[in-house]
Amino acid sequence: MRTILVGVDLGLANFDAALDELGQLARTAGMEPVAKVVCKRRAPDAALFVGTGKADEIKLLAQSLGAQEVLFDQGLSPGQQRNLERRLEIPVNDRTFLILEIFAQRARSHEGKLQVELARLQYLSTRLVRRWSHLERQRGGIGNRGGPGETQIELDRRMIAANIKRTKEQLDKVKRQRQTQRKQRDRRGAFNISLIGYTNAGKSTLFNALVKARAYAADQLFATLDTTTRQLYLGEAERSVSLSDTVGFIRDLPHGLVDAFQATLQEAVEADLLLHVVDASNPDYTLQIEQVQRVLLEIGAEKVPQILVFNKLDAIPEARLPVQSSDYFELDGEQTPRIFLSAQAGTGIAQLRSLLAHTAAGSPVLAPGQPQSPVVYEADS
Repeated sequence: MRTILVGVDLGLANFDAALDELGQLARTAGMEPVAKVVCKRRAPDAALFVGTGKADEIKLLAQSLGAQEVLFDQGLSPGQQRNLERRLEIPVNDRTFLILEIFAQRARSHEGKLQVELARLQYLSTRLVRRWSHLERQRGGIGNRGGPGETQIELDRRMIAANIKRTKEQLDKVKRQRQTQRKQRDRRGAFNISLIGYTNAGKSTLFNALVKARAYAADQLFATLDTTTRQLYLGEAERSVSLSDTVGFIRDLPHGLVDAFQATLQEAVEADLLLHVVDASNPDYTLQIEQVQRVLLEIGAEKVPQILVFNKLDAIPEARLPVQSSDYFELDGEQTPRIFLSAQAGTGIAQLRSLLAHTAAGSPVLAPGQPQSPVVYEADS
Protein backbone atom coordinates (compact mmCIF):
# COMPACT_ATOMS: atom_id res chain seq x y z
CA MET A 1 0.00 0.00 0.00
CA ARG A 2 1.46 3.35 -1.07
CA THR A 3 1.80 5.48 2.06
CA ILE A 4 2.76 9.06 2.93
CA LEU A 5 4.65 9.49 6.19
CA VAL A 6 3.98 12.61 8.27
CA GLY A 7 5.96 13.91 11.23
CA VAL A 8 5.24 17.04 13.28
CA ASP A 9 8.16 18.63 15.13
CA LEU A 10 6.74 19.89 18.42
CA GLY A 11 10.16 20.69 19.83
CA LEU A 12 10.61 17.36 21.62
CA ALA A 13 14.08 15.85 21.92
CA ASN A 14 13.23 12.49 20.36
CA PHE A 15 11.70 13.86 17.13
CA ASP A 16 12.82 11.82 14.12
CA ALA A 17 13.31 14.50 11.46
CA ALA A 18 14.10 11.91 8.78
CA LEU A 19 11.16 9.67 9.81
CA ASP A 20 13.55 6.74 9.46
CA GLU A 21 12.03 4.60 12.19
CA LEU A 22 8.48 5.27 11.00
CA GLY A 23 9.56 4.21 7.52
CA GLN A 24 11.04 0.99 8.92
CA LEU A 25 7.83 0.31 10.82
CA ALA A 26 5.74 0.96 7.72
CA ARG A 27 7.82 -1.40 5.59
CA THR A 28 7.70 -4.02 8.35
CA ALA A 29 3.90 -3.83 8.20
CA GLY A 30 3.96 -4.33 4.41
CA MET A 31 3.44 -0.70 3.39
CA GLU A 32 5.33 1.21 0.70
CA PRO A 33 6.38 4.71 1.84
CA VAL A 34 6.37 7.02 -1.18
CA ALA A 35 6.86 10.44 0.45
CA LYS A 36 7.72 12.13 3.74
CA VAL A 37 6.15 15.33 5.05
CA VAL A 38 7.68 17.17 8.02
CA CYS A 39 6.39 20.36 9.60
CA LYS A 40 6.99 22.39 12.76
CA ARG A 41 4.32 23.47 15.21
CA ARG A 42 4.33 24.80 18.76
CA ALA A 43 1.37 22.57 19.55
CA PRO A 44 -0.83 20.12 17.62
CA ASP A 45 -3.85 21.60 15.85
CA ALA A 46 -6.91 20.55 17.84
CA ALA A 47 -8.88 19.52 14.75
CA LEU A 48 -6.32 18.29 12.21
CA PHE A 49 -3.07 17.98 14.19
CA VAL A 50 -1.18 19.68 11.30
CA GLY A 51 -3.51 22.57 10.45
CA THR A 52 -5.60 23.18 7.34
CA GLY A 53 -2.81 24.41 5.04
CA LYS A 54 -0.54 21.45 5.64
CA ALA A 55 -3.50 19.05 5.44
CA ASP A 56 -4.37 20.39 1.99
CA GLU A 57 -0.73 20.05 0.95
CA ILE A 58 -0.76 16.40 2.04
CA LYS A 59 -3.99 15.81 0.12
CA LEU A 60 -2.50 17.18 -3.13
CA LEU A 61 0.67 15.14 -2.62
CA ALA A 62 -1.35 11.98 -2.04
CA GLN A 63 -3.38 12.57 -5.20
CA SER A 64 -0.28 13.21 -7.30
CA LEU A 65 1.54 10.09 -6.02
CA GLY A 66 -1.47 7.80 -5.89
CA ALA A 67 -1.01 7.27 -2.16
CA GLN A 68 -3.65 5.13 -0.49
CA GLU A 69 -2.95 5.98 3.14
CA VAL A 70 -1.37 8.65 5.37
CA LEU A 71 0.61 7.61 8.42
CA PHE A 72 1.45 9.98 11.29
CA ASP A 73 4.51 9.46 13.50
CA GLN A 74 2.60 10.73 16.53
CA GLY A 75 -0.60 9.50 18.13
CA LEU A 76 -3.83 11.06 16.85
CA SER A 77 -7.00 11.57 18.82
CA PRO A 78 -10.14 9.91 17.42
CA GLY A 79 -11.47 13.35 16.43
CA GLN A 80 -8.28 14.35 14.62
CA GLN A 81 -8.21 11.05 12.78
CA ARG A 82 -11.83 11.42 11.70
CA ASN A 83 -11.35 15.05 10.58
CA LEU A 84 -8.20 14.21 8.61
CA GLU A 85 -9.88 11.33 6.80
CA ARG A 86 -12.75 13.57 5.80
CA ARG A 87 -10.41 16.26 4.51
CA LEU A 88 -7.85 13.99 2.80
CA GLU A 89 -10.43 11.48 1.56
CA ILE A 90 -8.12 8.53 2.24
CA PRO A 91 -7.46 6.45 5.38
CA VAL A 92 -5.31 8.09 8.08
CA ASN A 93 -3.58 6.17 10.85
CA ASP A 94 -0.99 6.85 13.54
CA ARG A 95 2.10 5.26 15.07
CA THR A 96 0.09 3.42 17.72
CA PHE A 97 -2.11 1.75 15.09
CA LEU A 98 0.98 0.79 13.07
CA ILE A 99 2.72 -0.87 16.01
CA LEU A 100 -0.47 -2.75 16.86
CA GLU A 101 -0.69 -3.97 13.25
CA ILE A 102 2.88 -5.25 13.35
CA PHE A 103 2.30 -6.98 16.67
CA ALA A 104 -0.85 -8.60 15.30
CA GLN A 105 1.10 -9.91 12.30
CA ARG A 106 4.03 -11.23 14.34
CA ALA A 107 2.37 -12.81 17.38
CA ARG A 108 2.62 -16.59 17.15
CA SER A 109 1.91 -18.03 20.59
CA HIS A 110 -1.49 -18.14 22.25
CA GLU A 111 -0.25 -15.74 24.90
CA GLY A 112 1.16 -13.29 22.34
CA LYS A 113 -2.07 -13.27 20.37
CA LEU A 114 -4.09 -12.61 23.53
CA GLN A 115 -1.82 -9.71 24.49
CA VAL A 116 -2.08 -8.08 21.08
CA GLU A 117 -5.84 -8.63 20.95
CA LEU A 118 -6.28 -6.90 24.31
CA ALA A 119 -4.24 -3.88 23.20
CA ARG A 120 -6.12 -3.74 19.88
CA LEU A 121 -9.51 -3.85 21.60
CA GLN A 122 -8.50 -1.10 24.03
CA TYR A 123 -7.32 1.07 21.14
CA LEU A 124 -10.46 0.36 19.10
CA SER A 125 -12.75 1.23 22.00
CA THR A 126 -11.67 4.89 21.74
CA ARG A 127 -12.49 5.03 18.03
CA LEU A 128 -16.10 3.89 18.01
CA VAL A 129 -17.47 7.30 17.08
CA ARG A 130 -15.14 7.36 14.09
CA ARG A 131 -16.24 3.89 13.00
CA TRP A 132 -19.90 4.90 13.01
CA SER A 133 -19.58 8.45 11.67
CA HIS A 134 -21.57 7.44 8.58
CA LEU A 135 -24.70 7.25 10.71
CA GLU A 136 -26.59 10.52 10.50
CA ARG A 137 -27.51 10.99 14.13
CA GLN A 138 -25.40 10.33 17.22
CA ARG A 139 -28.02 11.68 19.63
CA GLY A 140 -31.79 12.08 19.53
CA GLY A 141 -33.81 15.25 19.96
CA ILE A 142 -35.38 16.65 23.10
CA GLY A 143 -37.10 13.94 25.12
CA ASN A 144 -35.45 11.12 23.18
CA ARG A 145 -32.75 8.88 24.61
CA GLY A 146 -30.80 8.59 21.37
CA GLY A 147 -30.84 7.99 17.65
CA PRO A 148 -29.79 4.89 15.70
CA GLY A 149 -26.14 5.91 15.77
CA GLU A 150 -26.03 6.03 19.53
CA THR A 151 -27.75 2.65 19.74
CA GLN A 152 -25.17 1.05 17.45
CA ILE A 153 -22.28 2.65 19.30
CA GLU A 154 -23.62 1.42 22.64
CA LEU A 155 -23.98 -2.08 21.22
CA ASP A 156 -20.38 -1.95 19.99
CA ARG A 157 -19.15 -0.63 23.32
CA ARG A 158 -20.82 -3.49 25.17
CA MET A 159 -19.43 -6.03 22.71
CA ILE A 160 -15.87 -4.66 22.98
CA ALA A 161 -16.12 -4.37 26.77
CA ALA A 162 -17.16 -8.03 26.93
CA ASN A 163 -14.27 -9.04 24.67
CA ILE A 164 -11.81 -7.03 26.77
CA LYS A 165 -13.06 -8.69 29.95
CA ARG A 166 -12.82 -12.17 28.42
CA THR A 167 -9.31 -11.53 27.04
CA LYS A 168 -8.11 -10.18 30.40
CA GLU A 169 -9.42 -13.30 32.13
CA GLN A 170 -7.54 -15.51 29.67
CA LEU A 171 -4.36 -13.47 30.18
CA ASP A 172 -4.74 -13.73 33.94
CA LYS A 173 -4.81 -17.50 33.53
CA VAL A 174 -1.62 -17.36 31.45
CA LYS A 175 -0.02 -15.12 34.06
CA ARG A 176 -0.84 -17.63 36.81
CA GLN A 177 0.69 -20.41 34.70
CA ARG A 178 3.87 -18.34 34.26
CA GLN A 179 4.02 -17.68 38.00
CA THR A 180 3.77 -21.42 38.63
CA GLN A 181 6.62 -22.04 36.19
CA ARG A 182 8.74 -19.35 37.86
CA LYS A 183 8.09 -20.87 41.30
CA GLN A 184 9.24 -24.24 39.99
CA ARG A 185 12.43 -22.63 38.66
CA ASP A 186 12.95 -20.89 42.00
CA ARG A 187 12.58 -24.19 43.86
CA ARG A 188 15.29 -25.64 41.63
CA GLY A 189 17.48 -22.67 42.53
CA ALA A 190 17.51 -21.45 38.92
CA PHE A 191 19.34 -18.24 38.07
CA ASN A 192 17.08 -16.29 35.69
CA ILE A 193 18.44 -14.01 32.98
CA SER A 194 16.23 -11.94 30.65
CA LEU A 195 17.33 -10.39 27.37
CA ILE A 196 15.90 -6.91 26.96
CA GLY A 197 16.59 -4.05 24.57
CA TYR A 198 15.34 -1.76 21.86
CA THR A 199 13.75 -3.55 18.93
CA ASN A 200 16.23 -4.76 16.28
CA ALA A 201 19.19 -4.53 18.67
CA GLY A 202 19.95 -8.20 18.01
CA LYS A 203 18.43 -9.89 21.08
CA SER A 204 17.21 -12.99 19.26
CA THR A 205 20.52 -13.36 17.41
CA LEU A 206 22.37 -13.21 20.73
CA PHE A 207 19.88 -15.65 22.26
CA ASN A 208 20.55 -18.11 19.43
CA ALA A 209 24.31 -17.65 19.76
CA LEU A 210 24.24 -18.37 23.48
CA VAL A 211 21.90 -21.37 23.61
CA LYS A 212 22.26 -22.69 20.04
CA ALA A 213 18.53 -22.25 19.55
CA ARG A 214 16.63 -21.43 16.38
CA ALA A 215 14.51 -18.51 17.52
CA TYR A 216 13.48 -16.37 14.56
CA ALA A 217 15.88 -13.47 14.03
CA ALA A 218 15.89 -10.91 11.21
CA ASP A 219 17.11 -7.39 10.51
CA GLN A 220 13.71 -5.83 11.05
CA LEU A 221 11.68 -4.21 13.80
CA PHE A 222 9.81 -6.60 16.11
CA ALA A 223 11.08 -9.76 14.39
CA THR A 224 9.88 -11.73 17.41
CA LEU A 225 7.22 -11.01 20.03
CA ASP A 226 6.83 -14.21 21.98
CA THR A 227 8.99 -14.95 25.00
CA THR A 228 11.30 -17.94 24.52
CA THR A 229 13.09 -19.52 27.48
CA ARG A 230 15.97 -22.01 27.27
CA GLN A 231 18.54 -23.46 29.62
CA LEU A 232 22.08 -22.14 29.18
CA TYR A 233 24.92 -24.26 30.56
CA LEU A 234 27.88 -22.25 31.87
CA GLY A 235 30.90 -24.50 32.15
CA GLU A 236 32.96 -22.16 34.31
CA ALA A 237 30.19 -22.04 36.90
CA GLU A 238 29.34 -25.74 36.39
CA ARG A 239 25.63 -24.93 36.34
CA SER A 240 22.75 -24.05 34.03
CA VAL A 241 20.84 -20.77 34.05
CA SER A 242 17.47 -19.89 32.58
CA LEU A 243 17.70 -17.46 29.64
CA SER A 244 14.59 -15.67 28.28
CA ASP A 245 14.29 -13.62 25.10
CA THR A 246 11.59 -10.96 25.56
CA VAL A 247 9.73 -8.56 23.26
CA GLY A 248 11.72 -5.54 22.07
CA PHE A 249 10.95 -1.98 23.17
CA ILE A 250 10.52 1.08 20.98
CA ARG A 251 10.03 4.82 21.29
CA ASP A 252 6.47 5.76 22.24
CA LEU A 253 5.49 2.15 22.82
CA PRO A 254 1.70 2.37 23.31
CA HIS A 255 0.71 2.14 26.96
CA GLY A 256 -1.93 -0.39 26.00
CA LEU A 257 0.79 -2.71 24.75
CA VAL A 258 2.87 -2.25 27.89
CA ASP A 259 -0.18 -3.13 29.97
CA ALA A 260 -1.13 -6.05 27.73
CA PHE A 261 2.39 -7.50 27.76
CA GLN A 262 2.65 -7.46 31.56
CA ALA A 263 2.62 -11.26 31.63
CA THR A 264 5.59 -11.40 29.27
CA LEU A 265 7.44 -8.43 30.76
CA GLN A 266 7.10 -10.03 34.20
CA GLU A 267 10.02 -12.21 33.13
CA ALA A 268 12.17 -9.08 33.24
CA VAL A 269 10.70 -7.89 36.55
CA GLU A 270 11.49 -11.17 38.31
CA ALA A 271 14.84 -11.86 36.64
CA ASP A 272 18.06 -12.09 38.61
CA LEU A 273 19.92 -10.33 35.82
CA LEU A 274 19.01 -8.33 32.72
CA LEU A 275 21.15 -8.48 29.58
CA HIS A 276 20.37 -5.10 28.05
CA VAL A 277 21.24 -5.50 24.36
CA VAL A 278 22.17 -2.28 22.53
CA ASP A 279 22.74 -1.72 18.82
CA ALA A 280 26.16 -0.09 19.17
CA SER A 281 26.22 0.78 15.46
CA ASN A 282 23.13 2.97 15.75
CA PRO A 283 24.05 6.65 16.18
CA ASP A 284 20.98 7.12 18.40
CA TYR A 285 21.82 4.26 20.77
CA THR A 286 21.81 6.57 23.83
CA LEU A 287 18.21 7.59 23.10
CA GLN A 288 17.28 3.94 22.64
CA ILE A 289 18.84 3.07 26.01
CA GLU A 290 16.76 5.84 27.60
CA GLN A 291 13.58 4.43 26.07
CA VAL A 292 14.33 0.95 27.41
CA GLN A 293 15.06 2.37 30.87
CA ARG A 294 11.75 4.24 30.78
CA VAL A 295 9.82 1.03 30.11
CA LEU A 296 11.74 -0.81 32.84
CA LEU A 297 10.73 1.93 35.27
CA GLU A 298 7.12 1.64 34.12
CA ILE A 299 6.98 -2.12 34.76
CA GLY A 300 8.93 -1.98 38.02
CA ALA A 301 12.15 -3.62 36.81
CA GLU A 302 14.47 -0.62 37.20
CA LYS A 303 16.27 -2.14 40.22
CA VAL A 304 17.15 -5.46 38.56
CA PRO A 305 20.95 -5.67 37.98
CA GLN A 306 22.01 -5.20 34.37
CA ILE A 307 24.86 -5.96 32.04
CA LEU A 308 24.92 -3.77 28.94
CA VAL A 309 25.70 -5.78 25.81
CA PHE A 310 26.82 -3.45 23.03
CA ASN A 311 26.04 -5.63 20.02
CA LYS A 312 26.86 -5.34 16.29
CA LEU A 313 30.54 -4.68 16.89
CA ASP A 314 31.17 -5.80 13.31
CA ALA A 315 29.01 -2.91 12.01
CA ILE A 316 30.84 -0.14 13.91
CA PRO A 317 33.17 2.02 11.76
CA GLU A 318 36.84 1.37 12.50
CA ALA A 319 37.33 4.89 13.87
CA ARG A 320 34.66 4.23 16.52
CA LEU A 321 35.77 0.76 17.62
CA PRO A 322 36.25 0.43 21.40
CA VAL A 323 39.79 0.18 22.74
CA GLN A 324 38.83 -2.63 25.13
CA SER A 325 36.23 -5.36 25.00
CA SER A 326 34.55 -4.45 28.28
CA ASP A 327 34.24 -1.51 30.65
CA TYR A 328 31.58 0.37 32.60
CA PHE A 329 28.86 2.66 31.25
CA GLU A 330 26.97 5.28 33.21
CA LEU A 331 23.33 4.24 33.35
CA ASP A 332 20.87 6.40 35.28
CA GLY A 333 23.76 7.92 37.19
CA GLU A 334 25.32 4.57 38.14
CA GLN A 335 28.23 2.60 36.67
CA THR A 336 26.97 -0.53 34.87
CA PRO A 337 29.11 -3.35 33.38
CA ARG A 338 29.34 -3.19 29.58
CA ILE A 339 30.70 -5.71 27.10
CA PHE A 340 31.19 -5.31 23.34
CA LEU A 341 30.43 -8.17 20.98
CA SER A 342 28.95 -9.24 17.67
CA ALA A 343 26.26 -11.89 18.08
CA GLN A 344 26.17 -12.34 14.30
CA ALA A 345 29.91 -12.92 13.92
CA GLY A 346 30.37 -14.65 17.27
CA THR A 347 32.94 -12.15 18.49
CA GLY A 348 32.87 -11.71 22.27
CA ILE A 349 30.38 -14.52 22.96
CA ALA A 350 32.95 -16.51 24.95
CA GLN A 351 33.71 -13.46 27.09
CA LEU A 352 30.01 -12.88 27.76
CA ARG A 353 29.55 -16.51 28.82
CA SER A 354 32.51 -16.10 31.17
CA LEU A 355 30.99 -12.96 32.67
CA LEU A 356 27.63 -14.71 33.11
CA ALA A 357 29.31 -17.68 34.77
CA HIS A 358 31.15 -15.31 37.11
CA THR A 359 27.81 -13.68 38.02
CA ALA A 360 25.81 -16.91 38.34
CA ALA A 361 28.50 -18.34 40.63
CA GLY A 362 27.65 -15.66 43.16
CA SER A 363 29.99 -12.80 42.38
CA PRO A 364 27.86 -9.63 42.49
CA VAL A 365 27.02 -7.72 39.35
CA LEU A 366 27.54 -4.00 39.83
CA ALA A 367 24.45 -2.75 41.63
CA PRO A 368 23.37 0.84 42.32
CA GLY A 369 25.62 2.44 44.91
CA GLN A 370 28.29 -0.30 44.65
CA PRO A 371 31.23 1.06 42.61
CA GLN A 372 33.70 -1.51 41.33
CA SER A 373 36.77 -1.41 39.15
CA PRO A 374 36.38 -2.42 35.50
CA VAL A 375 37.32 -5.93 34.50
CA VAL A 376 38.86 -6.03 31.03
CA TYR A 377 38.50 -9.23 29.05
CA GLU A 378 40.91 -10.15 26.30
CA ALA A 379 39.60 -10.07 22.76
CA ASP A 380 38.74 -13.35 21.05
CA SER A 381 41.74 -15.08 19.58
